Amino acid sequence: MSAAPTPGGSAAPLNRGMITVSIMLATLIQTLDSTIANVALPHMQGTLSASQDEITWVLTSYIVAAAIATPLTGWLSDRLTVKKLLAISIAGFTIASALCGLSETLVQIIGSRLLQGVFGAALVPLSQSILLDINPREKQGQAMAVWGMGVMVGPILGPTLGGWLTDSYNWRWVFFINVPIGAFALFGVLTFLPKRETKHDAKFDVFGFVTLGLAIGALQALLDRGEQLDWFGSLEIRIEMLVAVLSFLFFIVHTATSGPNTFFRYQLLKDRNFATGVCFIFVVGAVMYATRALLPPMLQNLMGYPVATTGLVTAPSGAGTMIAMLIAGRMLKRTDARLLLLMGFVISAFALWQMMQYTIVLKESDIVWPGLVQGFGLGLVFVPLSALTFSTLTPALRADGTATYSLMRNIGSSIGISIVQTMMTRGTQIAHADLAANVTPFNPAVQQVLAAGTRVDVALLNQSITAQASMIAYLNDFKLMFVATLCVMPLLLLIRPARSMPDDKTLTHAAVD
Repeated sequence: MSAAPTPGGSAAPLNRGMITVSIMLATLIQTLDSTIANVALPHMQGTLSASQDEITWVLTSYIVAAAIATPLTGWLSDRLTVKKLLAISIAGFTIASALCGLSETLVQIIGSRLLQGVFGAALVPLSQSILLDINPREKQGQAMAVWGMGVMVGPILGPTLGGWLTDSYNWRWVFFINVPIGAFALFGVLTFLPKRETKHDAKFDVFGFVTLGLAIGALQALLDRGEQLDWFGSLEIRIEMLVAVLSFLFFIVHTATSGPNTFFRYQLLKDRNFATGVCFIFVVGAVMYATRALLPPMLQNLMGYPVATTGLVTAPSGAGTMIAMLIAGRMLKRTDARLLLLMGFVISAFALWQMMQYTIVLKESDIVWPGLVQGFGLGLVFVPLSALTFSTLTPALRADGTATYSLMRNIGSSIGISIVQTMMTRGTQIAHADLAANVTPFNPAVQQVLAAGTRVDVALLNQSITAQASMIAYLNDFKLMFVATLCVMPLLLLIRPARSMPDDKTLTHAAVD
């Protein structure tokens, strides 16, 4: 894709600057949406008449749809060409964003977020591929640095921009903001990106894709709706469990018996570093996204933080990640990657321990510093983890390895969010019951309230109990993530030292995507 052919047979020069701007705008709207909606969740909850666990479907539906659709990118780009697929993805994502902003019910916004995930799945991998394609080899490192910084800008700007838009206008603008950016990106791609021939002989494992997609979708539905439907006391939950198990079994049998042209290359699991690495990234995805999903409702609902302030105090987490990734990239040449990885997990665990000390009254700095520390720790994890995961993998398996690595991170994210929200709902109920059990006429403190004889005092007492119960549930969620981070550290003993570094394309894609 170094130049576009003209009717006369000569090659038209590429406008690399405009192509880079166009595809980075497309990448920006996709990465923005991974965090921009978080701070607006409490406002959406009221408008859409959703419970706290239901509103998290706005996050998990997007992540799951992107996880399922991402492996289609390579096959679709061969069948449709990169330019056509990128244009369709940008147009579809932009339209889906407008539909999210126009949604009036929970079902409508979840459906629109599913469309966003499906169309947005190809934007990040295609943008990286195009940048590598249009730049000569000596400039590819610089291009990947620009791409990596651009990918990190979205999660950093997301909370602040989402808070400002929600506070100044309303939550619908966190989605409407994508429309003008998407329109500019689409115009640039259609105008400046050259065409490429299609590959009609490209094959895709439809059965493997469908069975894995069904398994992931059914498992996510089970986790999202289990709390509301009394888990396995509900016929729906039992059906979803059956579909998830059967689909996954069919996927395993199909993968093991269908030769090399399958959706998942089981040879990847024979590589000890890769198998351990995907376990790590699963936990990292769960902890990172679950924390980002928990903090905004806690700050706004329990502590009365304005939405704009919530965005400002949660944004430093992304800044910490970007700074640490830049440092880790330099240190990796002189330091054992396993040591960096251990440092990253220790720092992340320390940040979660700090969050376990939260009280119902917090200053802004009490939120900023643990978030910054956790972001820094996760940044130290990303780069060395991708280096170690792919260091012993054969070049023939790296393309499939990066797709599987990204898939496991997304699955971990969606499952992590669902688990902590389920525990949050149940934990609040249990803690409320325990605290309310002490509210009896024999408790001196309660006697004073009852002596006042006003219903307002009793209502305020119940409100205080509910707030304290919610805080206990949040702290238990942070404790769960703290324990999960500690439990995954012994897996470091299974990782071999990196004999050789993977190429820049694999390392950057795996670390940032």
